[in-house]
Amino acid sequence: MRTLIKNVTIFNSKDPVSVEEGMDVLISDDLIEEVGKGLGSEADFVIDGKERILMPGLVCAHHHYYSAFSRGMSLPNTGPQRDFIETLQNWWWKLDRALDEESIYYSSLVASMEAIKAGTTSVVDHHASPSFIKNSLRTIASGMEKVGIRGITCYEITDRNEGEKEVLSGLDENISFATYVDARKKEDPKYPIEAMIGAHAPFTVPDYALRLIKESVEEVHRGLHIHVAEDKFDVSHSHAVYRENIIERLLRHGLIDNKTLLVHGVHLYPDEIGLINERDAFLAHNARSNMNNQVGYCHNIKNVKNLVLGTDGCGGNMFEEIKIAFFKNRDASLGFWPSDFLSALTRGNDLVEREFSGKIRLGRIEKGYKADLVLLSYKSPTAFADSNAAGHLVWGMGSSDVESVMVNGTLIYDQKHFLLLDEEEIYEKARKAAGKVWLKADSLE
Repeated sequence: MRTLIKNVTIFNSKDPVSVEEGMDVLISDDLIEEVGKGLGSEADFVIDGKERILMPGLVCAHHHYYSAFSRGMSLPNTGPQRDFIETLQNWWWKLDRALDEESIYYSSLVASMEAIKAGTTSVVDHHASPSFIKNSLRTIASGMEKVGIRGITCYEITDRNEGEKEVLSGLDENISFATYVDARKKEDPKYPIEAMIGAHAPFTVPDYALRLIKESVEEVHRGLHIHVAEDKFDVSHSHAVYRENIIERLLRHGLIDNKTLLVHGVHLYPDEIGLINERDAFLAHNARSNMNNQVGYCHNIKNVKNLVLGTDGCGGNMFEEIKIAFFKNRDASLGFWPSDFLSALTRGNDLVEREFSGKIRLGRIEKGYKADLVLLSYKSPTAFADSNAAGHLVWGMGSSDVESVMVNGTLIYDQKHFLLLDEEEIYEKARKAAGKVWLKADSLE
């Protein structure tokens, strides 16, 4: 299958940033075959890109798909949420305990669809469902596959509900899913789903669990995906129980390398940021979630080498996320510019490439790169060029401009409609599943 996108403005958002008008892009199967002007190659399908902008798909570097069912959630019988731990206990941990196979599947469908509609073609998910652990990741993957998004998922290992039993169940699910993904990739090297080894946060992951996680990371050759220092409690807990900073503790177990994804890091110390940088690990900044949970602001993000952007469950709209991240940073007078946040956003492609073991190239419209692409109808009232494209992304472009989306060379969303999905039916079933989850969550102690 060959697709030709003609006469389009190409916005290469990954360094170096570039804007080129009147370009043609030839796509063969899942890869970009050629980029240039006046390409005359025969194609099976031609897309007119006139007055349109073509850019690489966006990446959400940290998501919680099940949070799709938290929107508007009402728990009249729940307890107070006066600090971060009460917010977890009386809101998020009730939601995840109420999840079952049906709700996990429909939350995966909805979260994937909403990401695609916002031009997000790759998502890194972090899952928890204590009442349905076994096969939960395959259930998420099935939703990702049905929509057609490029996805990475894992189960967050924790002892917060059932101690060692829960730790071992989460560990088994991560290993089982990674093995499943390996088998699928043998059948189809283009399979767009990957696995990581997940863990909740250091304050619910005891040392014996970290030792087991280290063994599993080595066994299945995957990176670790873990929350760190989201709230001051995590830091104080590490000091009180282990007499170590969080990053020192993870390093003691050999758990930080160039495939590690650390999340939040709001209260990490500068020397901890230095240790992360030395090991070439990633840190995901989640501005909206940090504000929502009132955990504070990461004043050290300017010093993070591999800063990426996630949402921590606040949807998959990275146009929104980059805007709020930028404005929050401006409010804190920390000196990041739109181009700095654009670099963080596009660096998510580097993360995804590493988790796919370097077997794919993402984030540029060039020969040999995966055809994960977004076509936008953005009309600029000012010049749109290399020097100011980041400013347009932060100040002008939005998810409402997304017209069409292609992943792995397949057009899955065109003229603001999914080509192979009944969107209304999926949302109707999702609403019913969410209602059941809310009732169950509200009944939990």
